[in-house]
Amino acid sequence: MSVNFDNFNSIISLFHHKSESLGNKPYLWKKINEEFVSLSWEEVRRSVDFIAKGLLDLGILKGDRVVILSENRPEWQIADLAIMSIGAISVPVYTTSTTNDYSHIINHSGARCMIISSHELCIKALPALEKSNQCKNVIKINEDDNKYKEPINIISWNSLLKNNTNGDFNFEEETKSTKRSDTACIIYTSGTGGNPKGVMLSHGAMLTNCSGAQELLKNLLHGMDEIRFLSWLPLSHSYEHTLQFFTLGIGAQVYYAEGIDKLVVNMGEVSPHFMTAVPRFYDSLHTRISQGLKKQGKLSQTMFSTTLKLGKKKYFGEKMSFIENITNNLMDKIVRKKVNKRFGGSLKALISGGAALNFEVGLYLTALGLPLLQGYGQTETAPVASANPPEKVKLDTVGPVFKGTKVKIADDGEILVSGENVMNGYWNDPEATAATLIDGWIHTGDIGEFDDEGYLKITDRKKDIIVNAGGDNISPSRIEAKLDIEPEIAQSMLYGDFKNYLVAVIVPNKEQAVIWAKENNKDEDLNKLIKDDEYIKKIKDVVDKINQNLSVIEQVRKFILIDHEFTIENSMMTPSMKVRRFKVKEKYKDDLEKLY
Repeated sequence: MSVNFDNFNSIISLFHHKSESLGNKPYLWKKINEEFVSLSWEEVRRSVDFIAKGLLDLGILKGDRVVILSENRPEWQIADLAIMSIGAISVPVYTTSTTNDYSHIINHSGARCMIISSHELCIKALPALEKSNQCKNVIKINEDDNKYKEPINIISWNSLLKNNTNGDFNFEEETKSTKRSDTACIIYTSGTGGNPKGVMLSHGAMLTNCSGAQELLKNLLHGMDEIRFLSWLPLSHSYEHTLQFFTLGIGAQVYYAEGIDKLVVNMGEVSPHFMTAVPRFYDSLHTRISQGLKKQGKLSQTMFSTTLKLGKKKYFGEKMSFIENITNNLMDKIVRKKVNKRFGGSLKALISGGAALNFEVGLYLTALGLPLLQGYGQTETAPVASANPPEKVKLDTVGPVFKGTKVKIADDGEILVSGENVMNGYWNDPEATAATLIDGWIHTGDIGEFDDEGYLKITDRKKDIIVNAGGDNISPSRIEAKLDIEPEIAQSMLYGDFKNYLVAVIVPNKEQAVIWAKENNKDEDLNKLIKDDEYIKKIKDVVDKINQNLSVIEQVRKFILIDHEFTIENSMMTPSMKVRRFKVKEKYKDDLEKLY
């Protein structure tokens, strides 16, 4: 099943090689009428060629950008490969983003076409397309009779598969002319400046990441005739996006989960060997298992407790007695086997990335026999820079550096990454590129160190980006600007690194607060007002109004009110009038943590 990723000049040449060698074998699976149904490698190749020819008919040329807006499904990968087949550039976007987000990405990337999966997503995206001068064509995947008021040319995906006219295009020639350094996709990621930045990733960047992943998992992959992956993280996330090319390269079968609510059910149906997830999934897994345990009988609880205790001892390398060794082996057969069976019974590795894994959660799941490997990276590094090898996991680290990648620690402790996996730059943003990519090294904004075995450990964050529990990058300044512009709010600061949702410190506008107090016969003392339920409700209404124009992950769910502003005098503002986040967090961290 293994392949040398370094031998290919592009993702497409790799795909052609695999589709020719695996032909009629099953490749991509999705649920249809309550049953998983597969497309073979040959069928996927045929669909890729037809959609690629359809794009050519629409006038899409080499280097043009095409946006993909869809949930995970076989058509997502087919669209991605079809775009790359003609030398065009994929621009994935999240299904959870807002119309304004789509508008920015479409216009900033200069996209000329958009592939949209459903009527529901068309409703959100078409108003954004209406404002675009260049992007007037939509290929719609789902068949339905819905009509739209926007003056957009909508082409049916199925019609492209059935009625193909552009038979002269030579895909083999186009593939041969592609270089590893050519940009394959632009993935938009939030920056401190507000609007998302378009990270240009080359074919070589993603291929070298795949090569590193294969090296990491080589002992687990050895001798496997069939490999099953379950895909559920959004393919618009660079983590899952690159992973699809790794699974392609090793000839794995990919099953697309029906969604987070059906994930555990799908795992039982598919029996995946590998799965990637973000810490939020492992947190909820930990909660679900520990809550479920409370309903079990005393014997089950005792066995579970023994399994955890001995599993932790084994992880820390503590010496076990003869009886403990026998008991631990017994727990493998009784408890750990049962836990693994809940996830299909075939798991070889659960890979965690996108944000920091809670050590206690990682230890808990590892003690239960779930093979958890934590890694680290950024969209700008395609994305993985390091990961824990299955042979020796250190849960408080993000593992040794990936093959083909270089990592060094700057004098100020910042983690710098170099190698073929590094981005080509930010699309149309030379200033941001120059600030992040210096002399071939990505300045990650993370602070870290190496331990004595060469395992990388993240110790702090240098930049303001919030990375939530789902691994999404969120720009706090953009959301704070929306809050601060409201008359009732003077200042705000968001909080939510590695959390499931955002919360905020809000400083009310004193003048507006006094006006409200007078109108509502309340005490005008701000210190008393911020504890008044009706006034809190007033601010909540303002926050809810802002939330309506934010994507789900950007919404502020809870907040604390304080009665004094951030100033230079109280060290919460810099002389250039920027909020000193670490000072605000220092003072209000306990109160903010109580909101979770």
